[in-house]
Parts: sequence; C-alpha cells; structure tokens
Amino acid sequence: MPLDPVAYLPYKDPDDFIREVTDRIWVDRDIAHIVDNYEPDSIVHTSLGTVVGREGVIEGSTIRMGTAPGHVGQAEDVVWEARGDDAFLSSHLVFSADEHLVDGRNVRVRKRTVANCLYRRGRMVEEWVVRDELADCLQLGLDPAEAARGLTFQGYSGSMLEEPPKDVLVSGVSGARPDEYRPECEMVLEFIDDVWTRRRLHRVNDFMVRDLFLHTIGDRTVIRPERYQSDLLAMVAPFPDARFSVRDIQTNHSPRYAGLRVAVLWTMHGTYRGAPVFGPLTGRPVTVLGVSQFLVQEGRIVKEVRVYDEISLRAQIDAAREDAPQVEANIY
Repeated sequence: MPLDPVAYLPYKDPDDFIREVTDRIWVDRDIAHIVDNYEPDSIVHTSLGTVVGREGVIEGSTIRMGTAPGHVGQAEDVVWEARGDDAFLSSHLVFSADEHLVDGRNVRVRKRTVANCLYRRGRMVEEWVVRDELADCLQLGLDPAEAARGLTFQGYSGSMLEEPPKDVLVSGVSGARPDEYRPECEMVLEFIDDVWTRRRLHRVNDFMVRDLFLHTIGDRTVIRPERYQSDLLAMVAPFPDARFSVRDIQTNHSPRYAGLRVAVLWTMHGTYRGAPVFGPLTGRPVTVLGVSQFLVQEGRIVKEVRVYDEISLRAQIDAAREDAPQVEANIY
C-alpha cells in the first residue's frame, strides 16, 4: 500500500520531510516549530531516560542550542519505512563538524547523532535519540568521568520498559512494518544475535566484507574484521553478560545513500561486573540505547554506523554506585 502524502506534506517524501524539518528547527533556530511538529503528548527516549510531553522537548532543545549556538548538523542518511498508510519511521543520521574556541584555539569537533522518529500524519508521536557525547569529550580535552558526574540518569518509562517485540520483522516498537528486504533483514538480525550476543566473533567474516567500515563512538573508524572483533570485545568487556535486543528495524533503498540500508534500534542489557573501565565495579544492571545503520550490498554488510552515548552510560553506572555491593574482581 503506497504511503498517503498526508504522512509527509508539504514536502515531497519522508526523506525531504525529515531533512527540512530538522533544518528548520536546528539550523534556522525556529524552536517554536516544535509545537507544529510534535504531538502534545509525544514521547522521547534518550540515553538519560524518557521525556513525556512536548514541553520537555522545547526546553531541552532550547538548552542544547544555547550551550552550542554555532552547532550545525547535516543529514548523512535517512532510513525511512512506512508504518501503515499514514505514518513512517525514520532513522535520521546527523553528522556535524563544529569549531569550538578552546584556550584561544579553534578545535574541530566531529560527532554523530541518530534520531529514530515515528511520525503519524506529519506529527511526531515517539522518538528514540542517541548522541555520541564521547566525541565531544575526547576532542575538547574533557574528562569523560567528570562529564558524566554532571549528568543525572532519570530512568525509562513506556515502551522502553516493555519486553522486546517477538518478531521485529512483523512489528517493532513503532508498529507493524511492511515485509520488505526480508533476506537482508534476517541476515542483519542473525549477525547481531550470533556475533554480538553469542560472541561467535569468528563469524564476522560470514556477514561482513573484508574491507568493512565501522564508524562508532568517539568519532572513531574501525576497518577490517579483526579490528571489528576487537572493538566489540572492548564494548562488552565491562559487561560480560551483555545481551543485545532488537526493538525495531527498518529498511530503505536509495542511490543517494549508496543503496540498501538496514537501521536497527537496539538495547544492550548487562551487569557492570567485568573490566573496570568506568571506575569501581557495581554489580548492577545497565541498559544502553543504541542505533546501528548497516549498508548492505550483494547480501553482505559493507559498513556500519553505530551510535550510543558512553557518557550517559557512565552516569547510569554512577547512579547505582552509592549503595552498590562490593564486586569481586575477575580472577579467572
């Protein structure tokens, strides 16, 4: 069933809608447009918790723009997919390269943000947004641990507390999806379960090309399967029982963005009882919200762009530390 234009008017398609609306709010600084763009009871899930209501979005956007008045982001990719005949889910990858004055010198900060947005009849209903705040710290010379101490993890509500959908190929947290590019979606889901969760790291070569690219947090780029394996191990080492759950998936094929991309909204659930990367171990569970966009060509993954917020993860760990039990170090 074709998507009714009511879903994206007055723009030509959802891709155009997302790029232009974002520019109007974040580049032109028309914060009031949020009133026209978001439903009053819209829900936004961030790395620090869930915001319910449009007013929270307006306040948060005002603060963000005020603390970085020269910030300009640009769409690197928009992976959108219909949700019924009057709605769509978009995964909007935003890249920025801003200059900051630090100790009398200009410092360029490169970072990525992903906003997964569910729009119904041209209005935002629910959003999942993740930012690479680690990139800011590393490039500005800030201590990530100190930056995290200035944040408060507020916790999740709504759909983030529900069990992951049983079959995201049929229906994710955003609702029923069209059955498109099933072989590619099944391949990506198998990859996440087998390589990420089961740690069958040798199977990276079965899913990804040799000349792969991984653009990940801290504005880092990883190449080749063996380095991909090492990066994944470093990610889960603090959480040795880490498991990944897919909460939504969408696909889009466009020559503008090099072909077929598969966007995955995921959560990592684990216990901070492994490598003490983030300070003393707590033995407490954490939930990490993330988005990965996979570029698939000829049935293989050639690139992944992965975004999650390590600074907010540190804040979540800090929130549990005060009354945390003593955790024995690994002696294996």
